[in-house]
Amino acid sequence: MGHNVNYDKKYRLLQQRLDRNITGAPESPVFMKILKLLFSPEEAELARKIPGQPVSLNALSKKLSIDCKELDEKLTEMAQKGLVVDLEHKGKRYFVLAPVAIGFFEFTFMRTRNDMPMAELARLFDQYMEQDDKFIHSLFQGQTQVGRSLVREESLPESDHTEILDWERASHIVKSATTVGVSLCVCRHKASLLGKNCNRPKWTCLSLNYVAESIIRSKLAKQITNTEAMKILEKSKEAGLAQTGDNVQRKVAYICNCCGCCCEMMQAIKIFDIRNAIVTSNWIMEIDLSKCNGCGKCANACPINAIEIIQEGEKKNKRKKAVCDENLCLGCGVCYSACKFGGITMKPRIQRVYTPESIFDRLIAMAIERKKLADLIFDEPERLSHRAMGRIIHVLENSSPFMAAMSVKPLRSVFLNMVVKGVKWKTGELTKVIS
Repeated sequence: MGHNVNYDKKYRLLQQRLDRNITGAPESPVFMKILKLLFSPEEAELARKIPGQPVSLNALSKKLSIDCKELDEKLTEMAQKGLVVDLEHKGKRYFVLAPVAIGFFEFTFMRTRNDMPMAELARLFDQYMEQDDKFIHSLFQGQTQVGRSLVREESLPESDHTEILDWERASHIVKSATTVGVSLCVCRHKASLLGKNCNRPKWTCLSLNYVAESIIRSKLAKQITNTEAMKILEKSKEAGLAQTGDNVQRKVAYICNCCGCCCEMMQAIKIFDIRNAIVTSNWIMEIDLSKCNGCGKCANACPINAIEIIQEGEKKNKRKKAVCDENLCLGCGVCYSACKFGGITMKPRIQRVYTPESIFDRLIAMAIERKKLADLIFDEPERLSHRAMGRIIHVLENSSPFMAAMSVKPLRSVFLNMVVKGVKWKTGELTKVIS
């Protein structure tokens, strides 16, 4: 009996550790089954002690009182299973605990595997992510999200007044990446294990820059050239897939090529009506009614059902036309490619969308919105000083004056910049690699 109690306790503590992550991991019997399939009891015990920010192997060895070589072997094996993220800079290795998403959910399904009960994991993740709303609402609360829509450059009007910045261009992101990897589309692979996938291409998940280096080293992705990645991007567009990228301006970590039927982020929009699960691009579709004949191809192509075909007029004046829900439109431009009559263009949004400069800016903005700033900064609760400071910050961020201050853009900006500097200092030299 005591053995079972201790066994379950390790996974319960790991779940609590993961739930302190910005994107959360709410407790459920299904999630506990997932953890028990992915982590051995020893790995669960080790994982919960790994900080949520990158820490060097040497520092972690001292913190845990585990021989550096022994710890290296354990963490390398866990990285290859997709449970921790392995980063490298100037010959030094750094590790960070992978969150559920974007993290070990993706790493689990990025490849075919014989060492795991993949069909069972697909079924359990499906239950946790699509049949219960707790995790999805935890993942997508707030305004700042992990993913943003990338507009199709070919859909933009040719005008001297039309400006698209480099970080908005999928082509620039891919061509300028220092390293590129390709993996199975996580969502279509998971759907295929459940027998409900579409027939779109599967080898379309592009990892970039420092994340590509990490997961290629851990054998979760296959390294390809920038030219090969551009071909995948073009074939994905031809297949009607929408491009969703890392929600940062610098050091973009991934570009997904998404379908509305399998993509978990798009399912959050369609099933749970979480309309901002993907941050929109700075563009929105515009319909030229003089060219639209209501054929419905744009509506069928839209991955989140933002376009509806309606009928207006009577008798001889009766006609069909496309109508866009501008509050739902991602600005991806897939509808532009589907329209064969030139009836769709993309126009700039009235107000530009906020895109964090770096991963630090995004994480801290998300932490402030989710009231998890204390969990981000003081992420070692076994240390008395972290527990004490964490409680103080939790009280502060839940107070009315703090919430009011964060609603004032200049004050929020100053506070965010101050915290970003502190987190960068804590991350040390690795800051140059990931931001």
